[in-house]
Amino acid sequence: MNLVQKAEHWGDTHHTMWLDVIRIALGVFIFIKGISFIGDTGPLQELMGAHFKYVPVFIIHYVAFAHLVGGILIACGLVTRMAVAFQLPVLFGAVFFVNITHGFDAINSELWLSILVLFLLIFYFIYGSGPLSVDEYMKTHIKHET
Repeated sequence: MNLVQKAEHWGDTHHTMWLDVIRIALGVFIFIKGISFIGDTGPLQELMGAHFKYVPVFIIHYVAFAHLVGGILIACGLVTRMAVAFQLPVLFGAVFFVNITHGFDAINSELWLSILVLFLLIFYFIYGSGPLSVDEYMKTHIKHET
């Protein structure tokens, strides 16, 4: 077993229910953040244009799509690790390119929120979806016929 398989196995065998509640809340929060990006793209375009001259439209569409679809998938616990993998570049960008320009101060709550969400995403990337998830339901209730 390589390191990733060991981490996945450990995460699948050491999961508690309250971690699923946090995963569901994280997914709902990310989905709501995606809705807010779609509702008000002006500040996001301005912010992206300051850092990336030629790709702000692609980035805005990627962020919105990743948040909307990824948030639903994370909340449901369906292909959680893949959904988290699509979120990670967005959050790395939010922490290291966008929010750091505002500085590391206690007033910049968006930075601390982004760091918390990034930490949770990394945690669930390793830990997996858990027992209250569509993935677990499919593993236990749907048999593969060959």
